[in-house]
Amino acid sequence: MSTHGNHNGHSNHTPPILLAIAGFDPSCGAGVAADLKTFAAHNCYGIAAITALTVQSTQGVRAVHATPTATLRAQLDALAEDANIAAAKIGMLANRANAATVAEFLDKNKFAHVILDPVSRPTAGDAELLDSAGLKFVRDELLKRATVVTPNIPEAEFLTGLQVRDVPSMKAAGQKLLEMGARAVVVTGGHLEKPTDVLCDPAGVETFGGDHVRSQHTHGSGCTFSSAIAAQLATGQNLRDAVILAKAYVTQAIEKAYQTGKGAGPLNQLFRFHQEPPARGVHEVPQHGMHPAAEPAAH
Repeated sequence: MSTHGNHNGHSNHTPPILLAIAGFDPSCGAGVAADLKTFAAHNCYGIAAITALTVQSTQGVRAVHATPTATLRAQLDALAEDANIAAAKIGMLANRANAATVAEFLDKNKFAHVILDPVSRPTAGDAELLDSAGLKFVRDELLKRATVVTPNIPEAEFLTGLQVRDVPSMKAAGQKLLEMGARAVVVTGGHLEKPTDVLCDPAGVETFGGDHVRSQHTHGSGCTFSSAIAAQLATGQNLRDAVILAKAYVTQAIEKAYQTGKGAGPLNQLFRFHQEPPARGVHEVPQHGMHPAAEPAAH
């Protein structure tokens, strides 16, 4: 990794660089905005290739405009040529052509960690985030290219064709996804009475329970969870610990969330960064980079 000295002559260490491949949510609760905030909260630097421009607010997704495939490919290639990418997180893909472009990109670059969040429908709104040909491609081709796949219950149902209603059926879906070629699966059960995630990998099946947070501000929770796993893996955690830490982080981000619009608010991914304003009348004077006007005039 190259570290460039800044103007003070210090050289700053480059943190892990994480790539988000997902859609843009203008309300900045989900999609690449959630990914970038989550990466930052884990002391990683996030870069992003945009698969689609959505028209959405906290009240739901109104429309999806997929990025032209050539543009997506160019974004991906430009980023991979430029940066040393420690992990890639894949969210919304919009259509089969973009999903296929991402598969080619993964084959070409062989990243150490690839986290696939197989997004298909938004929680609010009726727009499709991935067309049916794209979903089939994700199921048949992209699953096996990921280090870990993080479907929620409806996504697990679609990918496996099984009915998923409770923890035993989440386990069955996870095992079936392994049979279908996935290397590791976390089926997320945020919609259950007691939010439970099920981790299935070749080592076995493990269940992680959680307490239900009484908050409707969960917009972007799936994006945030998968991005937190990506950050934990990139910083050296094993998968089991990455899932535990990501789950704890998402729970806190929901607990500390607030309303930003008229619908379900976003998670507060940056809850650790809250800065208290200085007391009134107390002004921090910056010690460097003073404005020229503040310099004593030369006589």
